[in-house]
Amino acid sequence: ALMLALAAACAPPASAFLPSFPSSQVRLKPSFKMAATSTAAGVIREARNVKDMRYNKLGDSDLIVSEVCLGTMTWGKQNTEEEAIQQLNTAFDDFGVNFIDTAEGYPIPLQPETSGATDIIIGKWMKQRPRDQVILATKVCGKSSRLKWFRDDGQGTRVTKKQVVESVEKSLKRLQTDYIDLLQIHWPDRYVPLFGPNKYDITLETPAVPFEEQLEAMNELIQQGKIRHWGLSNETPFGVMAFVSLALEQGMAKPVSVQNSYSLLTREFEAGLAEVCSPSHTNTALIPYSPLSAGVLTGKYDVQLPSTKFSNINSVEKVKAPFEGDNSNCRLNLLKGYRARYESSSAPSAVQQYCKIAAKYGLTPTQLALSFVASRPFVPSTLIGSTSQEQLLENLNSFQYEFTKEMLEDIERVHMACPDPWRTPQPGGG
Repeated sequence: ALMLALAAACAPPASAFLPSFPSSQVRLKPSFKMAATSTAAGVIREARNVKDMRYNKLGDSDLIVSEVCLGTMTWGKQNTEEEAIQQLNTAFDDFGVNFIDTAEGYPIPLQPETSGATDIIIGKWMKQRPRDQVILATKVCGKSSRLKWFRDDGQGTRVTKKQVVESVEKSLKRLQTDYIDLLQIHWPDRYVPLFGPNKYDITLETPAVPFEEQLEAMNELIQQGKIRHWGLSNETPFGVMAFVSLALEQGMAKPVSVQNSYSLLTREFEAGLAEVCSPSHTNTALIPYSPLSAGVLTGKYDVQLPSTKFSNINSVEKVKAPFEGDNSNCRLNLLKGYRARYESSSAPSAVQQYCKIAAKYGLTPTQLALSFVASRPFVPSTLIGSTSQEQLLENLNSFQYEFTKEMLEDIERVHMACPDPWRTPQPGGG
């Protein structure tokens, strides 16, 4: 029956399987503007005023999200509560962001002494805000025998119905809210090759919580009004298709999104997931995390200046950030294995070439990298994260620029020479 559902998954209209919510629950600001659907010749993404936020529908949900989603995984570890509140106020009040992403495990790295600190900060901030002006996404941990401090029974995390319910109840309490707009499974309960090489090893397969049980947990929480929609994260084409087809077969709410790593250096999504997630098929929106590949696409970890072939010295200085490879608090050093995998791959070479392309068009590497991700037709909202106000402002400002076919052609030449040069997902996602 499951195989029949797989074949028929794109037949029924997605709207037939949406959970029922009053139309008044679609959160729009008075100045709401949908993203443009047509552009001038040669332009893939039109420029916009930096404060004129664009909004998009998230898959086949009723969520209208800003094209920028504010990431939070450093709050409570690399960032103080005061810094986090400043980031929230800047993003929401000054730039029109309405979408925020957290997780029960944040901040990262996942540690018992800091677990839940990010949610607590967000909860304090949300108490001062109209709840219907914030689209809140969070995540429940996938399978891990190491993470024994999350559940009351002291066991590792699994995506069982009991654990999902427990996770949501605790998240609601920390976040000081009655409901979550988007609940995501942070990583699968079954074996998938998340970290390092992406080759699937059949010998590593282990028993997993049935898809049916995970679906039932999500649908019961939707019926209870504790979550509005649900999604996936760090998923594969098989996982998305299995969940969607089973949901369609049983008349349950399907996942509306998948949060996976996607950037100039990590374009694996385009191979299989882009087809599966297409609006013509499952209409499962990509929420790309790590669009700057842990910050390396800013160029700040590269001691070599970009070539002046395409630019003058002023533009080179503009695109070049200070070398930060010796900073113990940077992501490459803070997270085990990041720096070694980066430096042993072809990613540094690719980054240098992307810096040259950015300089050619008078952009910083950050502006080029974020403009590229925002220009992709399968991306309704790009997840950004910052450890400083300066980084946040550069990231938010990067969404104002035009992205053209000529820029894409230059990027594709580098991509052909260095396809997916650095596959380094965040342990537990991003």
